[in-house]
Amino acid sequence: MQGKTAVIGAGNWGTALAALAAESSERVVIYALEDEVVKSINESNENTLYMKGIKLPENIGSKHFSEIANIDCDHIIWTVPTQFSGRVAKQYASAFSGKSILIATKGIEIDTGDLVVHILEREFDGKFSVLSGPSFAKEVAGRMPTAVSIAAADEEEAKWWQNLLSNNYFRCYYCDDMIGVEVGGAIKNVMAIATGISDGLGFGHNARAGLITRGLTEMARLGIALGGKAETFMGLSGMGDLVLTCTGDLSRNRQAGLKIASGMTLAEVTASTNNVAEGVYTTKAAYLLAKRLGVDTPIINEVYEILYNNKKPLDSVKDLMSRRLTSERI
Repeated sequence: MQGKTAVIGAGNWGTALAALAAESSERVVIYALEDEVVKSINESNENTLYMKGIKLPENIGSKHFSEIANIDCDHIIWTVPTQFSGRVAKQYASAFSGKSILIATKGIEIDTGDLVVHILEREFDGKFSVLSGPSFAKEVAGRMPTAVSIAAADEEEAKWWQNLLSNNYFRCYYCDDMIGVEVGGAIKNVMAIATGISDGLGFGHNARAGLITRGLTEMARLGIALGGKAETFMGLSGMGDLVLTCTGDLSRNRQAGLKIASGMTLAEVTASTNNVAEGVYTTKAAYLLAKRLGVDTPIINEVYEILYNNKKPLDSVKDLMSRRLTSERI
């Protein structure tokens, strides 16, 4: 049994990981932005805003973000949404400095093109690891069998988190490719929006399989351009997470695509849920990053045009299918 573990961010994923960590930690504290979340966790062992109906272990408590400055543990799980991560990291840099941080957020910062590990490294020194893979929060909280990847530059760091979180229903594999694991976790959300749009338009299984496979190619291209390893994208944090997010109806990003296909605007989609569909923001960030790096990402480009320039999905399908014929390669 380990000592204290903190979770920064009280959404459904942070809550699920807190419940997981509680099995091997003496105490887990979830730092939440919303007063109602702090109250419901402390008074009824339940996050009634983001994960209603799931009873949390007795050794989980909650504190408000304003108390992060007084954090008193050395191991921290980071689930702050990507576009807010820089702000939180900067505000509480002194509290996080020197700590062991497991990044479980998936995305790319729009303004800079930075992955989450690079966002945090800008603001403080720490021992960073990254967790990603096919893992719906609801299923993890329901103790259903799940396998993920944990990457770190320091193998011992990855193994520490691997040992903390692995049990008879959650299995962690470690690797050294933090960039590849992060890129896979980010780009799969964009492809899930694309697949949701395709399914919503009634295009069937052929189109879905084509989008997933070519989406994997774009993911690998972008990841390799950033310094990731090609083989990482064949693993849990690449292909595994991509397949799950594109096909599973628990995926917020897939649901966003289905709503776009039904005729909803991006503003309407964003307003329709409490939980962030990270792929909406990652689409813009990935589009800008790929342009800057000179990486060919036709699916990402079309999702960007649909979300941000009101392009009709059927026009995007036509443009994708009529592109210049080429070889199948990364």
